Amino acid sequence: MERMSVAPRSIVAVVNQKGGVGKTTTAVNLAASLAAAELRTLLVDMDPQGNASSGLGFPQREVERSIYDCLIGGARLEDVLVQTALPKLSVAPATRDLVAAEIELVDEPDRAHRLQRVLAEAIERGTTFDHVIIDCPPSLGLLTLNALVAARRVLVPLQCEYYALEGLTYLMDTIDRVKRGPNPDLDVEGLVLTMFDPRNNLAHQVAEEVKKHFRVYDAVIPRNVRLSEAPSHGKPILLYDARSKGCEAYLALASEYVKPYRDEEPAKKRGAHAKGTRT
Repeated sequence: MERMSVAPRSIVAVVNQKGGVGKTTTAVNLAASLAAAELRTLLVDMDPQGNASSGLGFPQREVERSIYDCLIGGARLEDVLVQTALPKLSVAPATRDLVAAEIELVDEPDRAHRLQRVLAEAIERGTTFDHVIIDCPPSLGLLTLNALVAARRVLVPLQCEYYALEGLTYLMDTIDRVKRGPNPDLDVEGLVLTMFDPRNNLAHQVAEEVKKHFRVYDAVIPRNVRLSEAPSHGKPILLYDARSKGCEAYLALASEYVKPYRDEEPAKKRGAHAKGTRT
């Protein structure tokens, strides 16, 4: 019998070319929160720094095969996946070899489509996930381009400071170029306000300005010491301090994130039922 392939409900690239804005923290803890809700989740670490991998207990020195091996055609996705402490969460880890991938693939005609192909081939072989989260490097190079081509949506963590708005303009220009080229279905899932300090007037001003132009999640990620400590223990905040404000914020973000996909399911079922009963 031929195995049926099931596409994920969402493939989302977590992107911001500015470093230090909570991008990897968001990718790790959103993925962990989805897994805690019994959703099969894959986190793909596309950052050569490998912080998403180490933040879930897989430092680079312990990784034998990584997403790099998949991108250059040396391994299948299933060959590199590692299981986290959360039963529903798997990781395709990263190593510094990803830096070499940008050089090795630069002359390949399909260089921007490598990650898309890796995921599609795994799905065809029967590897299934409900949600795929891709953590991108803090740049707009080939690795990020691969993530944007493979993804259906973009999630942008945004620290509420003055220069964030300027960087956001550059990022949206890049997303528009990808939409006009290799991935016309790409869209912005939303913006997540991170490292938010409610005592800072500028933070509120930036937040209000962003909300005029983009969909911004209601869940706001606060500045939180426990969130900063968790990666050094190789744990998502859910397993490090489930009572912290940071954990509460990411659980709220995950709940808000999955709601549109859950709302789609009854409609699809109704449509399937109508087709099945039509005479």
